[in-house]
Amino acid sequence: MLARAFIAAGTQVVSTGSTAQQLRDLGVQVTPVSEVTGFPECLDGRVKTLDPHIHAGILADVTREDHASQLQQFNIEPFDVVIVNLYPFAQTVRSGASEPDIIEKIDIGGPTMVRAAAKNHACVAIITDPHDYALVAQRIEDGTGFSLEERQWLAAKAFAHTAAYDATIHEWTAEHWTKPDSIHNEPDDQDHDGQFSGAYTRTWDLAHTLRYGENPHQTAALYTDPLNTRSFAHARQLGGKPMSYNNYVDADAAWRAVWDFAPAIAVAVVKHNNPCGLAVADTVAQAHLKAHACDPMSAYGGVIAANSTVTLEMANNIRPIFTEVIVAPDYEPEALELLRTKKKNLRILQVQEPPVHHQQIRQIDGGLLVQDLDQIDAPGDDPANWTLVSGQVADEKTLQDLVFAWRAVRCVKSNAILIAHDEATVGIGMGQVNRVDSANLAVTRANTLDDGKNRTRGAVASSDAFFPFADGAQILIDAGIKAIVQPGGSIRDEEVFQAAREADITMYVTGTRHFFH
Repeated sequence: MLARAFIAAGTQVVSTGSTAQQLRDLGVQVTPVSEVTGFPECLDGRVKTLDPHIHAGILADVTREDHASQLQQFNIEPFDVVIVNLYPFAQTVRSGASEPDIIEKIDIGGPTMVRAAAKNHACVAIITDPHDYALVAQRIEDGTGFSLEERQWLAAKAFAHTAAYDATIHEWTAEHWTKPDSIHNEPDDQDHDGQFSGAYTRTWDLAHTLRYGENPHQTAALYTDPLNTRSFAHARQLGGKPMSYNNYVDADAAWRAVWDFAPAIAVAVVKHNNPCGLAVADTVAQAHLKAHACDPMSAYGGVIAANSTVTLEMANNIRPIFTEVIVAPDYEPEALELLRTKKKNLRILQVQEPPVHHQQIRQIDGGLLVQDLDQIDAPGDDPANWTLVSGQVADEKTLQDLVFAWRAVRCVKSNAILIAHDEATVGIGMGQVNRVDSANLAVTRANTLDDGKNRTRGAVASSDAFFPFADGAQILIDAGIKAIVQPGGSIRDEEVFQAAREADITMYVTGTRHFFH
């Protein structure tokens, strides 16, 4: 396209090595950069365009008489259009290349030309997006050139392009070139030993626009991390309708939830970014049945995630249930065929690896909140560090359920109370503004959603934060809960502990909290 336009218009083209050869192969007359600079490419190609003969031709404001005379004095031709493809840094990182090879793909001359041309957009059009090649060809063919507004728009795209390029480099270097022990903070340095830099710099690439956002009147799009193509955002869709904004939010929550239990096989059922069922079992089909049984009503139209290969047995169990999305690391061929043919609208996602990001970002008006991702990795997440404050030491099965309940409550919106039995949720109270309401909700759900069976008696419970008063714990005690795990830390802890002691139930405190707002 561009080559044909260059040939037809007799455009003077200056280019570096490999691009020059490709253009010549297409019949374009090309002047090598070295002929313009009077200096050969050197240092294995690190220095090619970093020369006044190039940059004066890009940066000259030809409307100014002094600039024009200087170009004439130094025998430099001004450029009308600059077209740059930067070295493929992100692709090189993703390929698993060595550090020296990655460093060689940090472009220097390219971004310099891009920024120079963008700065001088009054006289030069800068092209960094291959989608704009057709526009360039059209302007060359009809001889109209670019208007100032068009050059400004192209310059804005160019600055965004180099900013994203540098942000990607920074993302990689921040992970691989950390602050050494030999460098000490100044007294006024508040960066938590280099954990948070002075500016938060990241970039994501537009993957595709979505049909709409959280609601139909909102526009939305998916952006992906350029350095990681194996994460949830890069999920491979194997069947079903296109993903929506809400599908992504719920499926991401479910995907993260199941990996809290690895290496155990786990299944999560999520609705509106909250679990309505979580379970672990010896097989993925069993785990799904247990998770679904927690709240079959809410599971309608939900999202299912598994941290193990989906089997034909599990697919058959899912078949009669209206489900929006299923996400898993893999699928048995027969299971995939069944889901594709019998549930044609079901969005089937395959994700190559567990969640890997360790930082969470939330936008607020005028800024960002950044924090470490809440994971099951705090000292209080290890039951060996729990403190028994009431009742008998839990037996092996009870402790197993308590550990499950403690891990499961991490992914429930605060205030969170979770009731579990046989390593499966049976009642979840989430998102309430006080812990009493959450406790009541968890008990009510446990005892009304399975044909009125009493599922709280002999079960265990977890709370994502301390009980501020004994009333919340008392609701669980009155429902027949035999053991509770909670963070502790309330000024009324002794009242809560005493309520548990009077009921002779087991209570552990972890010293760790798992709020999820």
